[in-house]
Amino acid sequence: MRDIKMVLVLWGGWAASDSSGVDYSSIAAGFKGLITETCKSRPSCSDNDALIIEGCLARLKKKKPYEYSLLVAHYLYGISKRKIAKARKKDEKLIRIEIQMAEGFIDGCLSMLDVKLEMEY
Repeated sequence: MRDIKMVLVLWGGWAASDSSGVDYSSIAAGFKGLITETCKSRPSCSDNDALIIEGCLARLKKKKPYEYSLLVAHYLYGISKRKIAKARKKDEKLIRIEIQMAEGFIDGCLSMLDVKLEMEY
């Protein structure tokens, strides 16, 4: 069974690195002022794994852009669920549920692709 949280943590490290080649806005939508300076030495996944995960994230963004923004805010920018809830003026429990649903989407997408990520070896 895949640990989707760890997969997304490693993807976030990859996407945050300068060498990823993927351009993410320096300010996540609706989270201005919450993003702190990120540490340069985050654990990350391989380029191959990251591109597979990026494909799943693109599908999520197309179907549910709000849930996509939650994953990007939490895993890429490292914003805590509590801060996200406060910024969105929602209950933290609801934000946790919405992030779990987005994680489930990514996990399901990876399962449907039937690929073994390099980080799983």
